[in-house]
Amino acid sequence: MIDPEEIRKQLEAKLLLDTVRITRPIGTPKLDPATGLLGDTPTETIYEGPGALLSGHGQVTAEGIVGKQWLDDTVSWYRLMTPLGAPVPARYDRAEVTVAHSGSAATGGRVWQVLDAAEASTVELVRVTRLDEITPPS
Repeated sequence: MIDPEEIRKQLEAKLLLDTVRITRPIGTPKLDPATGLLGDTPTETIYEGPGALLSGHGQVTAEGIVGKQWLDDTVSWYRLMTPLGAPVPARYDRAEVTVAHSGSAATGGRVWQVLDAAEASTVELVRVTRLDEITPPS
């Protein structure tokens, strides 16, 4: 039997080491008359704080940290992990890593879009949100 509170503490201390930002679109992009191109969509920041962004491979690594499997398999989506106290992201919110704990992280300049509201469970350890990458690496 696992102790959910102990696992939550371990995950927050050992895994949620990056700083992540979640933004929400709040308007429509403005047309630049000089170029004829649309500008950026206005957004508001709904969360900036501890988190982690994991690929399918990263999820296997996270399970090794706590010694137990606690996420189902996935190879096509990224997942954003945030503390349970963080706001619940909504579909189409955007996520990015603003400070990566690892000096070799390949997340710089990349942006992900929330596919669905955070996963729901009767036993929650961290907030888990499925993402899809919308800005490829440079």
